[in-house]
Amino acid sequence: MVNERDELGPDLVPDYMTSVKDGAFYGWPYSYYGNHVDPRVMPQRPDLVAKAIAPDYALSSHVAPLGMAFYHGTNLPAAYRGGAFVGEHGSWDRSPLNGYKVVYIPFHDGMPSGPAQDVVTGFLSPDNHARGRPVGLAVDRTGGLLIADDLGNTVWRVVASGK
Repeated sequence: MVNERDELGPDLVPDYMTSVKDGAFYGWPYSYYGNHVDPRVMPQRPDLVAKAIAPDYALSSHVAPLGMAFYHGTNLPAAYRGGAFVGEHGSWDRSPLNGYKVVYIPFHDGMPSGPAQDVVTGFLSPDNHARGRPVGLAVDRTGGLLIADDLGNTVWRVVASGK
């Protein structure tokens, strides 16, 4: 999970998840999300920008993904097995606020394979004030999803209905 750079606008730059390849160059600080040049960085390095690889999966801008847990448990619905839960801590410099939730990203053959699905929301009030900020995720020994909320000073446990 990568928290990308700020101050390029409310819709740039998308935070992302990516695999790490030995010897690969991911752009920092010369470019973002592959070969998109950051005009603020001087001197420019077009030789490195040309080598920058794009990430595997884009999240939204400024969601601040701080926690990720792959799910292999059996407590939650089978549709969640094999994918990743991501805790989006939330934006600090974007209006409207963005993130402040836990999403699920399906995987197939070891790669993200579909759109992020909201799983745990409600961390923002109807008037757009933060009530919680998911930061760390883990799966407990029973297959429940644990969510550390550093604003609410709470650890939430998510299990299937009736368990």
